[in-house]
Amino acid sequence: MGEERTVGQLVAEATRDISEIVRAEIALAKAEIAESAKNGAVAGGLFGAAGYFAFLASILLTVAAAYGLTALGLHPGLAFLLVAVLLLLFAGVLAMVGRSRAGRISPPQRAIRSTKQTIAAVKPGSPSSGR
Repeated sequence: MGEERTVGQLVAEATRDISEIVRAEIALAKAEIAESAKNGAVAGGLFGAAGYFAFLASILLTVAAAYGLTALGLHPGLAFLLVAVLLLLFAGVLAMVGRSRAGRISPPQRAIRSTKQTIAAVKPGSPSSGR
């Protein structure tokens, strides 16, 4: 037989191997996260550009609606005022709905309860901590 290794040597070797595996896994996770972050940034930029062009289109549609009312015989000043009032009413409705939804926001009750239970379980002297 060859040279016998001690338990200490085996434990040290296993610890070193586990450390290498963990480092490799962390490096892989970093690489995957970097790629995901890059894709997320590009997607965010594209969504931002789409939002910008939608905003510009909404301005043009608003002006077109006012000119459409003018073509129907309304005085231009009145047509633009009517469109502006309609937009303000729409904004007001959206603000009220948003305010109502904001009132429903609450802290994550289940997560808080679970965290408190975990802390109580691992506290020294608690019945379930085993200490």
